[in-house]
Amino acid sequence: MSQPWVAVATTRELARRRKLRVELDGTAIALLQAGGKVYAFADLCVHQDRSLSKGTLLHGKLICPGHQWQFDLETGYEADQDRCQPTYAVRVDEDSGTVYVDPTPRTQQTPQAPEEVRT
Repeated sequence: MSQPWVAVATTRELARRRKLRVELDGTAIALLQAGGKVYAFADLCVHQDRSLSKGTLLHGKLICPGHQWQFDLETGYEADQDRCQPTYAVRVDEDSGTVYVDPTPRTQQTPQAPEEVRT
């Protein structure tokens, strides 16, 4: 059974910096806004537990502030590594600007498009 969507922020809060660290059921989540979409990553990098919400957004990648691993925003994959950063499905309510995240992480085995849903 799927967990309910959890409201974690608003697009207005996110627009200020394009990155925001939020808590979701006790787990740190990095919310990112790029190219008109909102993405959610587990905040701690799979490599050395650096905070990805303090990273850099550049050319469709989230760059870790530690060793500059570059995670694809769409998949969570790092092209030069075997590891994938856990991501979360995001839903944005366009009327209220509320950003919802599914609390179940998506650890993907193969690259695929995000499951962003707009309502």
